[in-house]
Amino acid sequence: MEKISGAFSTESVSQVGTGTTQRKTVQKAYWFAEEGEPDEDGTRIILVRPLNSKNVPTGPREPVTLPDFLSRFSPEIEFYHAEVFPRMRELKDTIVRAEEQRDQGAYYSAQFEFEAALGLDVQNVRANFGLGLTYMARGDAEKADDIFKRVVSLDATFAPEHKHLFNEFGISLRKSGLTDQAVEYYSRALTITEDDENLFYNIARAYYERGDEAECRENLQRALELDPNLDVALQFMEFLEGKTG
Repeated sequence: MEKISGAFSTESVSQVGTGTTQRKTVQKAYWFAEEGEPDEDGTRIILVRPLNSKNVPTGPREPVTLPDFLSRFSPEIEFYHAEVFPRMRELKDTIVRAEEQRDQGAYYSAQFEFEAALGLDVQNVRANFGLGLTYMARGDAEKADDIFKRVVSLDATFAPEHKHLFNEFGISLRKSGLTDQAVEYYSRALTITEDDENLFYNIARAYYERGDEAECRENLQRALELDPNLDVALQFMEFLEGKTG
């Protein structure tokens, strides 16, 4: 069974004007759709995102059941191949170049590429993470803080597929001395998931470096409740007990 993926459109009809001048107008919106995992009942789920002005999928994915999707969305095959796919490929290639430059320590080149990616999609999580990490590597805390404010406002930031970058970003905030931001960042993540022992460990570290040992201990304990064998948390708790012993 072939999975659904590509560009689609929806139409909405609205009334404009009054009396004899009233007329109907049809507004068309474009979306990128890709099939996700079926729900608990086995119903096929399609994940849709709107296309921005650059014809790039942006923002969080909205789940739509297959029957609802088929009734509302129309395929736009030529539009996908002519406009959407090339832009998506351009965005992906730009981010890959940026990440390679950052890994090589070429931070100004990385900044240029990440900014080019954000020109295509200002909400792109990988590009925002990458630019923020680039600023932190350069020691530019002010610009890193600007990116941090954007990152925490994006729901997609804390999606499972971004977990590696998510953890790297939070640790870099703390190591860059942006401990208040690190605490806010991890607190935002904990509103979405409360069963990740590494989040509690990381926020405990941030609280400790901010000088709040009580909050540090509380979150460290939460981490150990979730995973009693988490070595880094055990070692950190042992260190704290040694301070008071």
